[in-house]
Amino acid sequence: MRIIGGLSKGVRLFQPKDKETRPLKDLTKESIFNTLIHNNDLNISFQNLSILDIFSGTGSFGLECISRGASKVFFVENYLPAIEILKKNINKLKFNNNCEIVNKDFIDSNLETIKNKKFNLIFIDPPFKINNLDLILDKIIHSKLLDIIGVIVIHRHKNSNDKIPSELKMVKTKSYGLSKIIFLKFA
Repeated sequence: MRIIGGLSKGVRLFQPKDKETRPLKDLTKESIFNTLIHNNDLNISFQNLSILDIFSGTGSFGLECISRGASKVFFVENYLPAIEILKKNINKLKFNNNCEIVNKDFIDSNLETIKNKKFNLIFIDPPFKINNLDLILDKIIHSKLLDIIGVIVIHRHKNSNDKIPSELKMVKTKSYGLSKIIFLKFA
C-alpha cells in the first residue's frame, strides 16, 4: 500500500496486521483517482479541496488526496488499531496540519467536529458486511455535508445491492475483483 500520485508519490504506508481493516488496494485506488480526474461528469481537481473520509481505516484514500493538493481531510474512524496506523501514516508523510481524526461512529454520533462543514469529496469505505449504506447517505444529505457540486465515492462489495437516496444520482460504477466503486452527485 503506497501513495500513487502527487508530492508523496511512491511512499509506502503502514498497513494493518489484523483482518478487521480492509485496506484499499493500490490498483483500485489508482482507478478511482483516474475516474475522478478524467471523467467529464466528475472532473475533480484536488487543489485546496476539503475531503471527508468515512470509515477511513489507515487513511490511504484521504492521504492520497492530500498528496495531490487537498487542503484538509477529516478522517472518521472508530476502530482504535486502525486509528493508530492512521496516525503513524499521517506522521510519516508529515501531513499533520492537513488532517483531523474524528474517533467516532459516523452513523451513531453527533459529529460536532464536522458539523456545518461542506466537503467537495466524500469517500465512504465501510466494512462489506455493513448493509445500511442508505443511513450513511441520508446523514450526509440531511447534515448538508456535501457541497452542491461535490462527489461521493463509495467502495462496496461487488454483490452489494444498496439503496441510493433520490437526492443523489449515480454517475458511474466500476468493478474490480470483489470491489465495486460507485460515484454519486446530487441529482
